[in-house]
Formats: sequence, C-alpha cells, structure tokens
Amino acid sequence: MPSKSLPQMLCDVASQYPNNVAMEFHEGGKIRRISYAELIPIVRAYAGAVSSLGLVKGDRVVIQSENGVEWAWFDWACRSLGVIVVPIYPTLPSDQSQYILQNCGATLVVAGDEDQAAKTRDVEGVNIVLLSELSRLAKERHAMPSEEEWMETIRSIDPGDVATIIYTSGTTGDPKGAMLSHANFTDLCESIGRWWPVGSNDKFLAFLPMSHVYERVAGQCLPLSLGATIAYAQSLRTLGNDILTFQPTVILAVPRVLEAVRDKILDSVAKQPKFNQRLFQWTLEQGRRKMQGRPAPLHGLLMKIVGQKIKNRLGGRIRFLVSGGAAMPRAVAEFYLPLGITVLQGYGLTETTAVTSVNHPDNNRYETIGQIVPGVEAKLADDGELLIRGVSRMIGYYNMPKETAEAIDADGWFHTGDIAEKDGDFYKIIDRKKDIIVLGNGKNVAPQMIENRLRESEWIADAVVIGDGMDHISALVVPNFEALRKYAKEHGGASLSDQGLVDSEPVRSLIKAEVARINGTLADFERVKKHALLDRPFSIESGELTPSLKVKRRVIQERYKELIAWLTGSP
Repeated sequence: MPSKSLPQMLCDVASQYPNNVAMEFHEGGKIRRISYAELIPIVRAYAGAVSSLGLVKGDRVVIQSENGVEWAWFDWACRSLGVIVVPIYPTLPSDQSQYILQNCGATLVVAGDEDQAAKTRDVEGVNIVLLSELSRLAKERHAMPSEEEWMETIRSIDPGDVATIIYTSGTTGDPKGAMLSHANFTDLCESIGRWWPVGSNDKFLAFLPMSHVYERVAGQCLPLSLGATIAYAQSLRTLGNDILTFQPTVILAVPRVLEAVRDKILDSVAKQPKFNQRLFQWTLEQGRRKMQGRPAPLHGLLMKIVGQKIKNRLGGRIRFLVSGGAAMPRAVAEFYLPLGITVLQGYGLTETTAVTSVNHPDNNRYETIGQIVPGVEAKLADDGELLIRGVSRMIGYYNMPKETAEAIDADGWFHTGDIAEKDGDFYKIIDRKKDIIVLGNGKNVAPQMIENRLRESEWIADAVVIGDGMDHISALVVPNFEALRKYAKEHGGASLSDQGLVDSEPVRSLIKAEVARINGTLADFERVKKHALLDRPFSIESGELTPSLKVKRRVIQERYKELIAWLTGSP
C-alpha cells in the first residue's frame, strides 16, 4: 500500500533501506554520498529552517533556483510540514515570475542567487531569502524540531492535501497552477514501482529542471520511493562528465538532449579514420537487422567492439534512457536502439503528475507513448482527444474554478488537449488539438509530425509548420548552424555568420533539397510547399520556447507575422 503522504513515504523507505545511498552530489571538489538514514535528519533540519521563516501548513512558498541537492532538501522539508512549494523556472523573466508569485499568493520566495531574487524583489508584501541562507540555518540546526514533534506534524498530513502547485508552461495563454496532492505522487510512484523494472539498486541521474513536473516526479520522488539513488549533475554543461562520474542506470531526458548527445557521437565518429566510420555504420546496420528479426551474424561481435564504447560514454551501466516532455522523433530511438541502448518513450502532463504512460523495456514500441500506467485510466473522446483520470489526475487549477471545470468534466476525466490514436494497449500522440491545421480544402494536418520529420534532418535544427485556412503547408525553418558551418568549411567556403549562412545560396539550395526529400515521405496535402530560413534559433529568453523547450506558436506567429503572410500566399 502507498504511504499516506510524501514525507511518510520517505520515512518508510528510510526505515526499509537505511544504508542505501539516497543521494550523490558534488561538494568541495569531491563526490559526497548520503544514505537514507543520513537523509532524514537533514530534511528535519531543513524543516526547522523553513519553520523559522514563519511558514506553516497550507502556506505557499516559491522557489526560483537552479538545480541542486539543497533544492531537494528544501522541497522535502516543506512537504514534511505541509507547506506547499511552488517552483518557478530559473530561466523565466521577471514579469512571468511575478505573475506566478502573485497568482499563487505566496509571501516568501526562496531564491537561488541574487539574480533570481531580483526578479521578484519589487513585489510588495513578499519576503525573499537566498537558498544559501536557508541552508546555513539548516546546518546550524536552527529551530530544528524534535523527532517526535516532526513525526507528529507528518502524521497530520492527509493524502488529499496539496503537496505542490506547478504552473503549466503557458503555450496558449497565462500559466495555470496545477494543484497536485500527496496521493497523486505516492499512489503513482507505488503503481510505477510495481509495474516498471526499477528498484533499490538503480541510480537515476538528475539534470532536468527540478521546477518541472517530469524531474520532480520521475527523477526525484520515484527513485526515493524505491530506495534507489539520485545522482545530481552540476549543470547541462558538465552533463557528459557527470554521466561518466556517476555511472547511472537510468537517465531521464527530453528529446532535444537525446538529439544533442546523438549529434556529439556522430560528430566524434566523423573525426575517426574511414575504417572506424565504416565499422560504426556496420554496427548500426547489424543492430537494425537484429531489431527487424533478420539475420545479423556480426551483431554480437560489433556490439562488443563498437556498441560497448557508446554505452561507456553513458557511464557503462545504463539500463535505459527515458524520453519525455515532448514527442520523440523516431530517428532518435532508431539511432540508440541498434547500438544496444534502450530508449523508452513516455507521456504525461503537469495536470497528470508527469507520468500517464510509458513503454516497458520488455515491450517497447518506441514510436508510441507506451502503455497506460496501472492506476491511471485513459480513453479517446469522439474527436480523438486523450482523456485521463485516476491516481495521477490533478485536484484542479489553483484559484481558477472556471478553467478547472473546462479541463475536468463531470465524470472526472481530464481533457489533455492532445489528439491520440490507440493500437491495442499502446497510445500514440498525433498532435495538440488546438494546433491541428485545417487547410482551405478541409484537410486536417498534424503539424507536429511534419516538424519532427524536418528536425530529423542533420541540416535543420527546428521548424514550425503553418497553413491554417490556406491551400498549402509552409514552414519556418531554423537551420543547424553548427553543421552548416562545417559543411561550408569542407566545401571551401569562408567562415560565415548565422545571417551569412542563411543568405548563402549553397546553403539555401541544400535546405531546399532537404525539404524536398522529406516531402517525399509525406502525403501530398502534408508537403511543405514554401519555407523560409530564420537567422537565429528559437529560445526561452526570447519567449518563443517554454522552459521545457516547447514551441510557443502564438508568440512565433506574432513575431514572424509578415514572413508568414508571405509564406501563406500563393506558392
């Protein structure tokens, strides 16, 4: 049976696995490891520090900070007091940070540094404390409750109490605060732990933003519910070294990260002698034949020679990579799987506590989002929209009864806004309901599928498809500037700026040919008839991407409205 609350779950697991390593992290130039038995008094000390700031059960507190083990200790301390943590992405600008702070009604902000503190310093009636100061209070055991007092507080927390409010990315409007209960976390972790082959011997690598529901649930709560280990990477810049240092068995990632790792591997292979390059291609070919059930006599040998080297770049102990947060292009999985690296695609939303479905290593249909997790119910509406209810469904949106009623129907089904297909027990997301393009001839086009095909090209970094009400599909294309610079250099071209590459006729011809090639894989009405090259990538800072790297179509359509007007004219 799942524990009554998150802090009770942590105490139960610590009692069962006191000597297991709970967390690993960099400290003072060395790796520090703490056991579950050591973790409990740390959390209790942080609970004392949080209490000393005047926070009590039911209060909301904002944290805006980069990742770190102190972030996790603060989070668990608040849970143990019934204090509701509202995380804000450290990449969000001041106006969006202030909106969330005021909307949730928090009176205290825990900031990672002075730059983060400055984002909300102008909001009246709000106090700000640096996470480093909170950590100092905890280390000094400031106001640390006795074990008996602390456990009494934990016992007062009910499963239905709000554990956290996590704000949605706001791709179609202002962010909404999804209220997730203790039971949402504990019941879901218990269901996944029974069904999925993960356990106390696993080590999860934490590097995704802890302010995102994906990392908060699958990368933090799930491993600690199992008695497993969480290893905290220092940053995205150090990810490669951290993987080698910590040697994780499970890595949670988003498709863009998996694509970046793939590109680095391919770039490294391209610098090898011709024979080594051919050996790598043989390994991929033999791996694909093996996956297809065709004869692959050299597969075993090549996996020992080449495949293991690639696995070693992921620490050598990797059991599987989990892709979530956005749709995973097939080409990503079809790169890793032939090399003996299992990639499992999953699906979930903030409103469904991150994990609704995921593929199982023993039954992996990587082109789908997998099977629905036990304890979660799913069905398709008449228009194909995926509906969810069960242990993972949120309580509702904070202080937004109208929006809650629109999202959750009278029978308790949450309307995800995603159009899906079902094949047996497996689901496949087609696109966002609001993003479906209806051409002038009445044809419905799913832009996400076309965009993923374009992104699979080595020359294209990103793309946004448009064409609603028009007679053809067009696209805004962000070139892969790094790859194109190498291409230009290899073909005798000078070192060009991003704008210079976009204006270069050889580059324009190369991208045009690539779009034509991809069009050959699409139905006639899905083909990109016109495209325009952009001279810079989409970014979080410009407001074009959410912190979880989803495209904000509304922002892009407004920013490039003149270019779009030209594209959507006669091809």
